Amino acid sequence: MPIETTPTFVTEPAADAQFVAVPFGRDLAPPADLPLPVDALLAHYEAKGEPGEVVEVPVALGSGIRRVLLYGVGGGSAADLRKAGASVARKVKGGARVWIRVPETADAAALAEGALLASYTFRIGAVRTPPDIVFVGGDEEALRRGETVARATALARDLVNTPSSIKSPAWLADQARQVAASAGLGFREDTALDGFGGIRAVGQGSAYPPRLVELTYAPEGATRHVVLVGKGITFDTGGLSLKPEEGMKTMKTDMAGGAAVIAVMGALATAGVPVRVTGLVACAENAFSGSAQRPGDVITQYGGRTVEVLNTDAEGRLVLADALAYADAELAPDVLIDIATLTGAAKIALGLRLGALYATDEPLAAALLAAGEATGDRLWRMPLIDDYRADLDSDIADLANVDRRMSGSAGSVAAALFLREFTGGRPWAHLDVAGPARSTADDGEITKGGTGFGVRLLLGYLASLS
Repeated sequence: MPIETTPTFVTEPAADAQFVAVPFGRDLAPPADLPLPVDALLAHYEAKGEPGEVVEVPVALGSGIRRVLLYGVGGGSAADLRKAGASVARKVKGGARVWIRVPETADAAALAEGALLASYTFRIGAVRTPPDIVFVGGDEEALRRGETVARATALARDLVNTPSSIKSPAWLADQARQVAASAGLGFREDTALDGFGGIRAVGQGSAYPPRLVELTYAPEGATRHVVLVGKGITFDTGGLSLKPEEGMKTMKTDMAGGAAVIAVMGALATAGVPVRVTGLVACAENAFSGSAQRPGDVITQYGGRTVEVLNTDAEGRLVLADALAYADAELAPDVLIDIATLTGAAKIALGLRLGALYATDEPLAAALLAAGEATGDRLWRMPLIDDYRADLDSDIADLANVDRRMSGSAGSVAAALFLREFTGGRPWAHLDVAGPARSTADDGEITKGGTGFGVRLLLGYLASLS
């Protein structure tokens, strides 16, 4: 569900505060005014002040008890503070109020992000009551900036975690429409899809028709234009190239790229992003039925390029190719970025913590890598190996949608090379987030299920542009 906690900002905790969280770290001593033998306590617990450490100490408060939470902040980096904020939020349960002292000179936005994102939960039925968070001290503007980013990330998590019994292409488009209305964005939905052969082909086997969503943000005075493209496959059976049962269990999350784009678009104005941004989400369900596309079919993508579909489970690149070609031909962006849970190969290569980055433009790649390090949505640059491009040649069409040898090698590279064909030579980056878009457990500010990966990264990148 959306983050239910509405943080407040004060200069001192209330006299009757039950939970007070106090920072300490490698270069940060706890305040001397605590009514505790702090040094002795930390030595007793062998606490080193690492991020994520919490030492709980009961203190008499009138006839009751105050619980002081000494929380470690490590060296005070943004990553340390996100983890520290998350550890405090997870320590306090049942809707209790916790007063978190913000370390002086700290990245208050990161602390707020960690605390709020760790309080996120998604359940259909009984919902856990999150903690009530009060930040004590710190830069309020920075804390509110962290709240904005956390709420956007939580929105993406909500969209990803929603079951596909609810989440049809039309439902996802309606969520985008609601975000547009609340954020003052332009909104357009294309259900006819004339010329969009990839989106139509992927969606033709489903009872729920596909569509293309377009969101627009145009601040006054903006001169640069960035287009974000998200994969919005609301469920992926693999089509007639059917996935095994285990492979389908997480496929309600196969629209995580589209969720990230919707969430980012909704936060642009609040985040003060200075450039024009268009968000495209290609929404379809990849089902199997008598009307589903077949291996060996040839489709015509937007712009006229023909593609032989050798594997219907490589569907994400087909819908993205349409959206990229449309963006190139009709929107004339300065920068194109797509984000998708595209290949298992990327997950095998980089695991669950890093997204794969492919890019045709060095400044764009450097900016995205830097934004990833700063925001916690980390990327690893992968090669666009031109020697492999010939493996996508088809005997009967312009391209095949997978390596025609069907060897399965370098699958993430092959997918990126396929997408590059539809970018018109513009500065372009492809983010394959099949690994970090989902988590099997709570860890720091990450929660089990959809992680919202890419939202913080893209907001950070866009906010840095002038």
